[in-house]
Amino acid sequence: MKKNEVIELTIEGFNFPGKSWGMHGEKKVVMKNGLPGQRVLVNIAKKRKKYEGRILEVLAKAPNEIDAACDVFAKCGGCTYQNLPYQEQLKLKESYVLNLLEQAGIAGFAYEGIVPSPEVFGYRNKMEYSFGDNEKDGPLMLGLHEQGSFYNIVKTDSCQITDGDFNAIQTAVLGYFAETGDSYFHKRSHEGFLRHLVVRKGKHTGDLLINLATTTQGTLDEAAFVKCLFDLSLIGQIRGILHTQNDGIADVVKAETAKTLYGEDKIEDKILGLTFEITSFSFFQTNTLGAEKLYSVVRDFVGQEQNEVIYDLYCGTGTIAQVLAPVSKKVVGIELVAEAVEAAKANATKNGLDNCQFIAGDVMVEVANLHDSADVIILDPPRDGIHPKAIFKILDFKPKVFVYVSCKATSLARDLPFFVAAGYEVKKVQLVDMFPHTGHVETVVLLSLK
Repeated sequence: MKKNEVIELTIEGFNFPGKSWGMHGEKKVVMKNGLPGQRVLVNIAKKRKKYEGRILEVLAKAPNEIDAACDVFAKCGGCTYQNLPYQEQLKLKESYVLNLLEQAGIAGFAYEGIVPSPEVFGYRNKMEYSFGDNEKDGPLMLGLHEQGSFYNIVKTDSCQITDGDFNAIQTAVLGYFAETGDSYFHKRSHEGFLRHLVVRKGKHTGDLLINLATTTQGTLDEAAFVKCLFDLSLIGQIRGILHTQNDGIADVVKAETAKTLYGEDKIEDKILGLTFEITSFSFFQTNTLGAEKLYSVVRDFVGQEQNEVIYDLYCGTGTIAQVLAPVSKKVVGIELVAEAVEAAKANATKNGLDNCQFIAGDVMVEVANLHDSADVIILDPPRDGIHPKAIFKILDFKPKVFVYVSCKATSLARDLPFFVAAGYEVKKVQLVDMFPHTGHVETVVLLSLK
């Protein structure tokens, strides 16, 4: 086989999440996506120690494959397993996590199963869309990145995993700027006006927050843009419309300047009866009803002893800390993003919780400044897991219990052996599916000091 050669093969297995493989003669070819049993047409992209290919076309479906609900599933990079029955997706996620833990030498725990998402479709409460095109000098597009492409944008105005209001807003905004003729920000030339559209919605409140992100290389007709949004018939209600500007090269949503065009710069939502303020840049779990399931598992693992001091490291806007506050003596949260800490403080006041303390700073630095003896430490780190230099400082607290909440199982499997070596036993493991149709899953682990 040579690079760019097109071959036909049957997928024989896959490495969850997102990779599959098949044999062409005696040669193993690894591909992104794909299901075992599919007959596929593959373009050979790389030849190193193993062959890597790109699926061009599915010639025959897998035995357990179903039709995806989304008409751009094959192009869009947002979903991976929408063509697999949901129960099959849950089994995949279970086997993936449990195999990783076994390979890491983690055994002897009680496996509590996987909690399915309360909503399989329409669950996302936040979407971050990009402006661009799908072909050179093609019409303006607003949507998600095409699978395997850094530049091409797929229009996703019939997305199945988002709230219906998001699709209506996306369609209206694209139509508005198609008429104005404004150009999108080109990643190569660094020229253009339109960058991103971020939409958030409170699942329990219906509040909508819309943020248009642009460069300073153009002018927005603010009144006309606001009118185009208010002309829509939406199920929820628009609480805020923002215009943020950013001239940086990186393809990220950030605000060098921010202006509120209408209403407020935040919305509210509820988790297990508690109210949380959410800004355009706040971290808040993208599946609200799933988050309630996740935090319920964490609360069950912590127990009901109200005389305990709890540290919530990597606390974000303090959702877990506040869910645990009623069953603890004191909760201390640490978070790197100062804005999130201010939101956490405001939320705790709004919820009438006076036993929460929130600290802005790097966990690696701030844990050394904590002086209370912690009974329980909650760890909910970013996808990369706990920083290697922080993990030993955290272990030095020697709490009775750690509860580790992981959104990336490979990072969890890397970190857990350090806890075992420090004298902790993995007592319970439970999975919570927050992201149906994707390769992501949350894992909650209860560790107890021997």
